[in-house]
Amino acid sequence: MQAQQAIQMVPEVGLSILGISHRSEWFRETLDEAEANIRRLLKVPSNYHVLFLQGGSTLQFAMLAMNFGAMGDSAPSYVSSGYWSRKSVSDSGVAGGLHVAWDGESSGFRRVPRSSELQIDPGTSYLHYVSNETVEGLQIFDDLSAGDTPVFCDMSSDFMSRPVDIARYAMIYAHAQKNLGPAGVTIAILRDDIVERAQTGLAKILNYRTHIAARSIYNTPPVFSIYIVLLVTRWISETFGNLEKLDSANQKKANLLYRVLDAEPEFYIAHAERESRSLMNVTFKCRTPELTVQFLRDAHAAGLHGLDGHRSIGGVRASLYNALTEREASKLASFMQDFHHRYA
Repeated sequence: MQAQQAIQMVPEVGLSILGISHRSEWFRETLDEAEANIRRLLKVPSNYHVLFLQGGSTLQFAMLAMNFGAMGDSAPSYVSSGYWSRKSVSDSGVAGGLHVAWDGESSGFRRVPRSSELQIDPGTSYLHYVSNETVEGLQIFDDLSAGDTPVFCDMSSDFMSRPVDIARYAMIYAHAQKNLGPAGVTIAILRDDIVERAQTGLAKILNYRTHIAARSIYNTPPVFSIYIVLLVTRWISETFGNLEKLDSANQKKANLLYRVLDAEPEFYIAHAERESRSLMNVTFKCRTPELTVQFLRDAHAAGLHGLDGHRSIGGVRASLYNALTEREASKLASFMQDFHHRYA
């Protein structure tokens, strides 16, 4: 309702949010409150910057490589654990000169690595990984570490869904589309000392220092998207109070579905290994391709939408982001049980 009202008119401004200047005092206050809420919920240390950028993770793949790829004595190290982490490699601009510290392709991208499995070159510029693979339904719960090597993490699909120890990272970033708002804004959290080591001589818009100096308003920001981030962070604070309680709620939703998969392992074939299962994306197939097609058809008829698996692996994918309620997850779990009884 607040977003709908803002499109018509923001009461304290008298204008639609679609026409309010990004240089206005109202928007400066909106952005400042959104940042303050993120800092409080994530317990962001004072030596980190919080930026509101554009271009999604895809731009960050290239931008962070441009800024930090030459920090070390050897090439950056990347974890390749699924569709999106492979894209972070190919779109980084340093794909020909980077080092793959771990690759899950041989196992069909069915699990995530442990820190002890990473093979990192001495003096590597940084370690990069994706915390949640939306396509395969994999999630890294134990923060990967690499000694003194700076760690960069794309948290786009589990950002603000659970507590994170920010101090373990040189930088985390996330486009807001999954858990924090509509597409259009990307949030980056960077440590002071890493920014000081960033490459110079870059185009201004690709230089993190530029956006820090401009306090996220170097160029025209996505005003509406940032406003929704503000509303969502307020909602998290008012509904859950902290990310620990939100994490507990997300675990309950995921467990509703995983219990059905585990009860019928010959009928529902889960993609991810148990220890690597995502709380955000539950991925599986039915016993036969024909049954999977029937599942999706019956689910749609029952009012359950958006369950098609990614085009690269097919099957079924249930996304359980923050906005999805436990009641809705329970409805899907009940449908899965009924479908099994009808077609087993």
